[in-house]
Amino acid sequence: AVLLRDKMTVQIPDDSDFTSFKEQCENLDGWTARYNKGGVTVWCRDGEETNSVQKLKMRIVCKDVTAETLYDVLHDTSYRKKWDSNMIETFDIGRLTVNADVGYYSWKCPSPLKNRDFITLRSWLPLGKDYLIINYSVKHPQYPPKKDYVRAVSLQTGYLIQSNGANCCTLYYLTQVDPKGSLPKWVVNKVSQFVAPKAMKKIYKACQKYPEWKRKHNPNLKPWMYPEQNTLPCISLSELSLQRADSLENIDESGLSEEKTHISDDDEGFSKES
Repeated sequence: AVLLRDKMTVQIPDDSDFTSFKEQCENLDGWTARYNKGGVTVWCRDGEETNSVQKLKMRIVCKDVTAETLYDVLHDTSYRKKWDSNMIETFDIGRLTVNADVGYYSWKCPSPLKNRDFITLRSWLPLGKDYLIINYSVKHPQYPPKKDYVRAVSLQTGYLIQSNGANCCTLYYLTQVDPKGSLPKWVVNKVSQFVAPKAMKKIYKACQKYPEWKRKHNPNLKPWMYPEQNTLPCISLSELSLQRADSLENIDESGLSEEKTHISDDDEGFSKES
């Protein structure tokens, strides 16, 4: 399938992009299962592990969560601070259309690796019983790379939520991110074995607590559902350009050994007890 970013200019995903993303989530040809436990499966793309830009795909079945709730949780940035302990900060920069915006996200990497950040164009679409959210990296003139972060590149990342009846849904997460910096092999392996499954379980837990939380925090505010509530400044596509990985400085972190990794209790998935 053509990645959105194979196009030469920044474009807002259209229906064919969403359909193609959905097919990638559902189709298992060429994917190898790396983890399968407790309702979570993680796959890697065959033959691409040697390449730094690895494709990862995950699926979790959420038994007592509606598809709508899961969709809300993935959109609600104010709630994200409650459950995503790897996140340093996230904020929306501006909106492009009723279902596309541009945002910033930074996340903690286990020391001694440098922290990563992204600027992404995100677009979403409820499609019958399915909900999709997809993003890819763009450049915004007011948010250049920062000194203390490595600007990483999302080639294509997204979620597919499928309703399985009144109170059950399945979440697919598919990502192809260039972390910039030649990461050591053990990091790449740990991501598929520990970090990814933990992150999926975390989202599931967050969904179970969300209805209660949302009742107390602006229960009617859902700009992703009701565009008229959106107060973000409008930006135009012409302000954005594609974030190409090769235009960013590369940092070689491949020599960093696992022993030196600083492991804190809050370092999801890099902690040994997983």
